[in-house]
Amino acid sequence: MQLGQPSRTALGAARARAFHQDADEPRIFDDPLAALIAKAVDAAVEEGPSDDGIPMEARLFLAIRHRFAEGELSARADTIRQVVVLGAGLDTFGLRNPYPGITVFEVDHPDTQAWKRARVADAGIPVPPSLRFVPVNFETDSLGERLAAAGFDRSAPTFFLWLGVVQYLTAAAVDATLRFIADLPAPARVILDYSEPISALPPQNKGNAEALARVMERLGEPWLSLFTDDEIAAKLTEFGFDEIEDLNWGRMIARFAPTSAAADRVGGHVLSAAHPGHAAASREGT
Repeated sequence: MQLGQPSRTALGAARARAFHQDADEPRIFDDPLAALIAKAVDAAVEEGPSDDGIPMEARLFLAIRHRFAEGELSARADTIRQVVVLGAGLDTFGLRNPYPGITVFEVDHPDTQAWKRARVADAGIPVPPSLRFVPVNFETDSLGERLAAAGFDRSAPTFFLWLGVVQYLTAAAVDATLRFIADLPAPARVILDYSEPISALPPQNKGNAEALARVMERLGEPWLSLFTDDEIAAKLTEFGFDEIEDLNWGRMIARFAPTSAAADRVGGHVLSAAHPGHAAASREGT
């Protein structure tokens, strides 16, 4: 990652969301700001647009994970008061939040977040009053303290979007984030995506996964935390999460793109998990 810019994966995801709006049929996920963000991004970085280099399967995965995540939020919007976007990158949800009663907190590295805000301004996109930017240097800052300084209410039901992040974190960082959510007194739900270990993939997928892993290593964004579905379920259960719904590629396609012939490339999953809140969990344990 270049200092002061989002990661290459964040740049690629922004372009993929924009390209999906026009290139893929059927359109899985509507993002009216995607093209504006992508145009501002391409004007600000040295390389030009590279939409045609993003595999269709990757665009489909990104579209499905956002469709799933925002669908889960929509189903619970009446009870949610806050959304926290962890490692927000160039995500646009906070800019197009349709829920008047929900405050969105975007968490990201200070330099990355400043770069994004400049691109949002370049694109002429207004920042709604419901969006709060939370710059966090995870090497030196406390996530809880930085969120509190931005007005985060620990006692309010919260929805966490944690997309495109887990595989790039150390095991300790994954655990620390899950522990933070589990320690909140109020109910919470997290939507996250993850990838399976290459050793657990079927033979026909291992070559693609190994090639992509080498690319990410060269870009300075190596995969650090990979899980089987049983491993991630055990970890979530250990921290007190329940109502775990885990969609692998087959389940994603069956639900959101049943006519697609796209093949799984690297064993990506997206899941939803709930936590009753630390107060409720403590009562149940007594």
